[in-house]
Amino acid sequence: MSDTPASKALRAAIPRILRRLERCYGPVEPPEQLPVLDELISTILSQATTDSNSGAAFTELRARFRDWNAVRTARVEKVADAIHVAGLSNQKAPRIQQILQRLNDERGELSLEFLHASSLADAVAFLRSFPGVGPKTAACVLLFACRKPILPVDTHVHRVSQRLGLIGEKTTEAGAHVELARLVPSDRVLDFHIQLIRHGRAVCSAKKPHCTACVLLDRCSEGQTRIATGSAD
Repeated sequence: MSDTPASKALRAAIPRILRRLERCYGPVEPPEQLPVLDELISTILSQATTDSNSGAAFTELRARFRDWNAVRTARVEKVADAIHVAGLSNQKAPRIQQILQRLNDERGELSLEFLHASSLADAVAFLRSFPGVGPKTAACVLLFACRKPILPVDTHVHRVSQRLGLIGEKTTEAGAHVELARLVPSDRVLDFHIQLIRHGRAVCSAKKPHCTACVLLDRCSEGQTRIATGSAD
């Protein structure tokens, strides 16, 4: 995105959007900072499931195995059984073991703490080289575990950003990572990610958004149209 008047206007809108969302939902409290490998495995478990299910799967995995090395050397069926509540366990279990095996082979230890000192680009590239780690998973790990300024774009962030006109209507989630990275100030990435998720869950839902309760309605032409046509809650 070039530095056009339109792009400048979008960047200037981000702090105003966040101020409104903070008044509505309260300030963002940074989540617990887990070891980087724990965060990666937790994030893989969270793919295509709910937070409660992925959390339960992670807790069960840690309860059944004494450490990550035990997970690495276990029969894949036992790992899959431990995480079955998260869904797709027959895909997630071998992916987790492949990551652990590669770390063991290449680095001699089951740790990703070295990513704290890596450049953002190098850290992203390293994580993306693992099976099942896409842009959102890599961004989640680096934002939450390393506090690096990279924005994960999940379905809520993607949907709300589109409705607010921050990204194009045809922009994919992968493309949104690039576009939003150019707009959101590095020191507001965590706030932006969490506040848009809050708003997406509470008000700006996919099928029946509560447009009449939206604090950002004046920025949302879709919401204004829904209200005008009587199709909004």
